[in-house]
Amino acid sequence: MNKPINIFILSVGEKIYSTNRIYQEAKKKGHSVRIINHTKCSIKLSGGKREIVYEGENIIDIPDVIIPRIGASVTRHGAAVVKEFEMNGIFSTARSLGIIRAQNKVRTLQIMNRKGIPIPDTLFSVDTDNIKEQIELLGGAPVVIKLQEGTQGVGVMLAESKKSAKSIIDTMYSMNNSILLQEFIKESNSEDFRAFVVGNKILSAMKRKGLDDDFRSNIHRGGSGSVAVLTEQEQKMAIKAANYLGLPIAGVDIIRSKRGPLLIEVNSTPGLQGIEAYTKVNIAEGIINYVVNKCLKKNLKTK
Repeated sequence: MNKPINIFILSVGEKIYSTNRIYQEAKKKGHSVRIINHTKCSIKLSGGKREIVYEGENIIDIPDVIIPRIGASVTRHGAAVVKEFEMNGIFSTARSLGIIRAQNKVRTLQIMNRKGIPIPDTLFSVDTDNIKEQIELLGGAPVVIKLQEGTQGVGVMLAESKKSAKSIIDTMYSMNNSILLQEFIKESNSEDFRAFVVGNKILSAMKRKGLDDDFRSNIHRGGSGSVAVLTEQEQKMAIKAANYLGLPIAGVDIIRSKRGPLLIEVNSTPGLQGIEAYTKVNIAEGIINYVVNKCLKKNLKTK
């Protein structure tokens, strides 16, 4: 057995399924593991030195590796905590910049488009005077309307006509919500594929199917899942997308279209509950094996 390592899981609660699964697998393998509520961490910068203070203790030098599980509502503070650990030489399963990029759908899609990763035709604007033209640029209705920072299918709407699209977009703009518009891929049939990337491998993949009356495939919205077999192209796309964002561990969502697979989203904090249940793959164990291996390689380099 490898030498035990110190693992910090940055999460707001130990009762969260994914957090608890990773914690239990780490303990099972004999490692020292702590769940650190990153919202309770204070960052102190003074005289060129840095501290991360948690429950009265400076913890910046303690872990060998951190596993961030940063939620959408506290992205910026969580990413700042991760950044301090990174600058102290601690390996993280999600880079701070990657966490921020993945949380913003527009930034993610800009990077993917620049890197040549196929995505649905996408448009974002703040101009309320040419909504009709915006819809036409995507080939007309129906169009998908998304909040730029929505999660788990929340803030994703399908406008089936120009009239309904204009009404929704007008409302979103009036509420100062940042949105993006995407072409509707009818042939995807309310299905998408979640690839769980760990390192440079696809650890597991599942197909998610939406309810009959819902075009969204997210399981949190009542959809179902099953084991998926990804094509070689889809596997390479998922791994590249995670790498481009600086996310050694990521959930990459892909839909299938007439012109091939299209990337729709990258999640820096992918949940384990659904995919472990549907695929029977022990992802939590895979994550621990990965971080232990990274620490082993780091130690070999420093000797």
